[in-house]
Amino acid sequence: MKKSQLPENIRELKESGYETVTVREEIRRNLIKKIVDGDEIFPGIIGYSDSVIPQIENAILAGQDMILLGERGQAKSRLIRSLVNLLDQDIPCITGCEINDNPYSPICIGCKEKLSNSQDATPISWVPRESRYSEKLATPDISVADLVGEIDPIKVAEGRYLSDEYTIHYGLIPRSNRGIFSINELPDLSERIQVSLFNLMEERDIQIKGYKLNLPLDVLLVASANPEDYTNRGRIITPLKDRYGAQIRTHYPRDTMQEVAIMEQEMVEFPGTKEITFVPPYMKHILAEITTLLRRSGEVNQRSGVSVRVSIANYESMISNAFKRSLKCAEPITVPRISDLTAIIPSTMGKVELETLDDGKESKLMEQITQRAVLNVFDSYFDSRHDWEEIRSLFGDGLVIETGPLKPSSEYVDHLQNSDSFRKALSQLGSDDRNEALASNMEFLLEGLHLRNLLNKNTIGNTYHFNS
Repeated sequence: MKKSQLPENIRELKESGYETVTVREEIRRNLIKKIVDGDEIFPGIIGYSDSVIPQIENAILAGQDMILLGERGQAKSRLIRSLVNLLDQDIPCITGCEINDNPYSPICIGCKEKLSNSQDATPISWVPRESRYSEKLATPDISVADLVGEIDPIKVAEGRYLSDEYTIHYGLIPRSNRGIFSINELPDLSERIQVSLFNLMEERDIQIKGYKLNLPLDVLLVASANPEDYTNRGRIITPLKDRYGAQIRTHYPRDTMQEVAIMEQEMVEFPGTKEITFVPPYMKHILAEITTLLRRSGEVNQRSGVSVRVSIANYESMISNAFKRSLKCAEPITVPRISDLTAIIPSTMGKVELETLDDGKESKLMEQITQRAVLNVFDSYFDSRHDWEEIRSLFGDGLVIETGPLKPSSEYVDHLQNSDSFRKALSQLGSDDRNEALASNMEFLLEGLHLRNLLNKNTIGNTYHFNS
């Protein structure tokens, strides 16, 4: 039904045959339709199709409130916000109502009076799905009034009595009536605030101040939390934990392909950069491998986690460093190389917590992790049986190759003119024969041979010399 054809009062709504349902029924019905039609239910969510998403589907089909438990950077907030797509496009409410009252059975005193006075002529408005989602980050300054409501002193000053329901200023939760309300980092709510959620989650109503008032709200309550806060520190009071129907554990990508897919999807792209940028697959896999190794490292505080934002920021930093080179060297294509990995240190260490804070430990750890990642990816391209004698003999005859983040690509290609052994090895890394891609392949090959102890590498300023 087009917007211009939507009913404008309760009479027209009844004549249209529209029936209201609870938000849980609504979301459940739309989920069932998507499952039957084979539609993607959570677009843009990578790596959860066989783990987290089925659990969320079960919770929705059961009509349960949910809490997503996971370390930072595991798409908890994105998953919660994606639930909006399971709401109807628009729903009717009585015009002017602060809490989106159901036209057929209003719960606030203002709408009840409107319906009593105007009957079926009571005007209605249509609320889009985006306006039916609210979220609040749990912070120490949150009060019960913020979430539930309080007395509005201005309305009292206008001459109303304190016992008058019209003096109530509704909080975030009542204003989310007939929608979804999310609390991020639930353990950070103080205990008295957590207690205020009891009635909402069990009896499905709220109580405001000393009023003899129960509002039977229709709200799907979803929350997120860090496992350390939720389980170890005891910052969730037991009765509240008991009221959540489903506790769903999120996780980091389980393989590098998923990590790479997230990097490519989430990176910031500026106009025109995609057309002039080529990132070799092995460079993407190296970044994903670095993040994976950080998640396994005993030097890193694993309780706080290593977010996928590390991979995304590193991807952006690496490409930016390569782009800077293309500007300085007047090269038409931006292709990252191994020497560009020095640019990821700032974007990594700001997101990783080390167990100890010794001077220089961050740089040393990153160097070790990067070398291991490069070697792991190199081994996936060239097995241990590969014959490197021809290339080693070139260096044995006095060949020295200088690399670095500001070296023009043409200098790398010059080494290929009289060497079939180099060309044969590089062919396993891709068929792109542009100078910029060949230079990247060359650096990867040389670094891999060095890490296999087949070549020496000397660092001189911002350049690296590979020799026998």
